[in-house]
Amino acid sequence: MAPSALLRPLSRLLAPARLPSRSSARSKFYARDPPNAKPDWLKVVLSVGTSIFLWVYLIRKHNEYILEYKRRNELE
Repeated sequence: MAPSALLRPLSRLLAPARLPSRSSARSKFYARDPPNAKPDWLKVVLSVGTSIFLWVYLIRKHNEYILEYKRRNELE
């Protein structure tokens, strides 16, 4: 095989990068205001409240499991 035949598949990787055309460089996803302009406070409160609830529940369960472990192994 000739060396040029081996390098042919790599030629695309070595070619200079093409910049996108002006029309395709614009974002196609935001035809209106970005979602951060006006936060939906109901969703924010529900998300934060759920996170706090789950963390409190997790910590309480963990403490219960630790007490049960100590009771079963006669550590207290």
